[in-house]
Amino acid sequence: MTDSTISPHTALVYLMVLVSASDREMTDSELRRMGQIVQTLPAFEDYDEEKLVTDAETCAEILDADDGLEAVMGLVAEAIPSSHADTAYAIMCDLAAVDGVLSQEELRLLEMARYALNLDRLTAAAIERATAARRRTF
Repeated sequence: MTDSTISPHTALVYLMVLVSASDREMTDSELRRMGQIVQTLPAFEDYDEEKLVTDAETCAEILDADDGLEAVMGLVAEAIPSSHADTAYAIMCDLAAVDGVLSQEELRLLEMARYALNLDRLTAAAIERATAARRRTF
């Protein structure tokens, strides 16, 4: 694997920003969930939480440029090892599901991420199903 422009942790933050911003509205519940994910998941164990805001702002700046979405996806694909593509996708699904509804924009973004991360459809479907099961209420 070649050296990446961004760290895997930063790539995960970029993916969360993409999901949250995909419908043009970053809700308080999405922002809270991003913070919870960074604070609690083992994937972020060595991540400096102080960088979260800076990483999110940098991602937003890249997105504002021409072909920004493609640029961010390229950085993410370069930074996330194939052994962790499922983890990255699971984090995206968790954040996308936080408001209980998946928008067309979020669905399209998840599709793009599956492609960029080279994640097979069966694995993605299992992650999506597990996410739905965790979010279900009685």
